[in-house]
Amino acid sequence: MAPATSERLWRARRRHDYIDALVDRNASEWTLRFVRNDRVLLTWRYPSRDDARAEARRRLRELQRAGWNVHW
Repeated sequence: MAPATSERLWRARRRHDYIDALVDRNASEWTLRFVRNDRVLLTWRYPSRDDARAEARRRLRELQRAGWNVHW
């Protein structure tokens, strides 16, 4: 599960599955995590919040092309 300080950037849904993009700050870097049905898929670290958000947007576009829908 996400730490209490995580910010959800988006949620994508398809059928009965969902993927969340979560960003949080760790010391001197930002962590971007993708979580599918409450299980962590990927975790990446970025020097800035803007870099993490840009990567999350790129991944969301890929999911949308594959048939996932944005859901908040």
